[in-house]
Amino acid sequence: MTPLFLASGSPRRRELLTQIGVPFSVVSASIDEAPLPDEPPTAYVERLAREKARAGREQLLTSTPGAVCCVLGADTAVVLDEQILGKPVDEADALAMLMALSGREHEVLTAIAIIEAERCETRVVRSRVSFRSISQQEAALYWASGEPQDKAGGYAIQGLGAVFVAGLNGSYSGVVGLPVCETADLLGQFGIPCWQNLTVR
Repeated sequence: MTPLFLASGSPRRRELLTQIGVPFSVVSASIDEAPLPDEPPTAYVERLAREKARAGREQLLTSTPGAVCCVLGADTAVVLDEQILGKPVDEADALAMLMALSGREHEVLTAIAIIEAERCETRVVRSRVSFRSISQQEAALYWASGEPQDKAGGYAIQGLGAVFVAGLNGSYSGVVGLPVCETADLLGQFGIPCWQNLTVR
């Protein structure tokens, strides 16, 4: 079976991949994550997932020329009114994001890409998340927790930020950072099954 590498430093993605019983190694994939001029959010996340997978593969080929492997890249974006809300640069930015999301529905896009040799397949998963109203005091307290600092859109649905979520239509794991249903399907197309840690009795 072709070995799988995850081109991501995200502990959430590592946990989700482990959850579905897929062995993998982690490879670094540093890329420029700035959106291109007039780039639609869907094209943006798909491009970044592809670029992360390619960067991871190039890293592996540099250290082990001729290596045969699959590399998985992923990217998540929070989108409000067709604008991408990235990771907050400071407290003021985070509070502005949370206040903009307060009492409204927004979209979370997560793209996954798997590359093997010259073959690259991608998927983009859309989810709709509804927030209840958030007070300025709550937003400031949430920022003080430290959780929003490295999160797209300034919140983590799997953490303290869950208290803001009034509804979700789509993939919970996709909002966390790796849609496991679509990831499992895509891995299967590359001959990598899930549940490899199960023993048949």
